[in-house]
Formats: sequence, C-alpha cells, structure tokens
Amino acid sequence: MSSKPRLLLAFVLAVLLATLLASIFQTQSNLAALQALGAPMPLGVRLATTCLDLFGFAPTFALLAAFGFVFALPLAAWSARRLPSLRWAIFVLAGAAAIWTALALANALAPMPTLIAADRNLFGTLGLMASGSAGALLFGLLGRRVRYRAQSTPSASL
Repeated sequence: MSSKPRLLLAFVLAVLLATLLASIFQTQSNLAALQALGAPMPLGVRLATTCLDLFGFAPTFALLAAFGFVFALPLAAWSARRLPSLRWAIFVLAGAAAIWTALALANALAPMPTLIAADRNLFGTLGLMASGSAGALLFGLLGRRVRYRAQSTPSASL
C-alpha cells in the first residue's frame, strides 16, 4: 500500500480509537455522577448505555476528533521527524491539544454551556484529552511505518 492510503488509514484508526475511548469515558462518567446522586447503576445498565452512546455520542465526538487531528497530527509528525527523541511525547501532547482545542471551539459555538457533559470538570476534560492522546499515539505508531520516497518523474531521467 502506498504512503497516502496508509496515512489515511492511520488517521481514520486514530480517530476511531479516540472516539471509542472518549465515548466509553463520557458514558461511565455520566453514570458515575448519577450513581453518586443515589441512582442504582447495575452492570447491565452500564453496558446498555455504553452501547447506546457508541451510536449516539460517538459520531459527534468523531467529528470533533477528526477536526482536531487534521491539524495536530501532521504537525506532530513533522515535529517528530525533527525531534525523534521526543516522538512519543509529541504525539501525546498533540492528541491532547487537538481534543482540548476542538472541545473549546465546540463549547464556544454550542448554545448550551458545554457540548459534552464530561467536559464540565477538569477530570472529565483530562479524560477526553487522554483519549485523544491514545489516538494520536496510534497514528504515530502506524505512521512511523510509512516511508517517504522521492517519486521519480519523467524529467528526472533526462
């Protein structure tokens, strides 16, 4: 597979991983808040709600993650090539920054105080940012295997 389709696949998988983790985190954070108020939260309810949120909440977060990653991951890859000893730290920070920036923009544009309930406190925001870091790390791992080669052109052989 050439480098462009592999990078696109790495990008899509990074968005999917970040989305999956964020959706599970968001759901469990909300259920924990309800449980703290005294609502019973058996395992069956937790699993069913998590599955529902994978179809309901995950598409929204996937758009946010893709928006943040489209800027952060190419910049992280560029930076990691120049600072290879900091490669993994760069991707961790890029993923976290991508999600934080996307959340901040969404919250500024959304009519409600916060678009995503988990983003209402520091723990929730950090959890969502950690999901972005995991996705960015996956991109860094998969993207590392792509080698950039100079393409020969007809004029180069003249």
